[in-house]
Amino acid sequence: MFVRIWRYAFPMAERDTCELLCLDLPKAEALRAALPSAESLDLGTSPFKALTDPTRVSVLLSLADGGSCCVCDLSWIVGREEKLVSHHVRLLKSLGAARSRRDGRMVMYELTDLGAALAAVYRELQPVPA
Repeated sequence: MFVRIWRYAFPMAERDTCELLCLDLPKAEALRAALPSAESLDLGTSPFKALTDPTRVSVLLSLADGGSCCVCDLSWIVGREEKLVSHHVRLLKSLGAARSRRDGRMVMYELTDLGAALAAVYRELQPVPA
């Protein structure tokens, strides 16, 4: 069953939406029913927040390559202030992408399996330099 309703009776400037509503209702309802719940989508997308900030991605990649690092090292590596790097490392930890351990007076950070997978996904999605 298709539903067609004209939205505009006159030509309009180039739009990125249809000029008429053309809905394949059975297909649309089946796809809608197959979508995960909003809560599941929230949980499933939260790890990708690790990839939404350049500083955080820099920290993630540094940990992927360097293994275990403290915030002082990470701050120098990525060229950002310690407070900012500390914030991003805590966020990576809260997203499940990193973990910390105390080594004497130092706190060392390293990636979890999820963090390593996110770093690999990031690298896979990057265009190859010419």
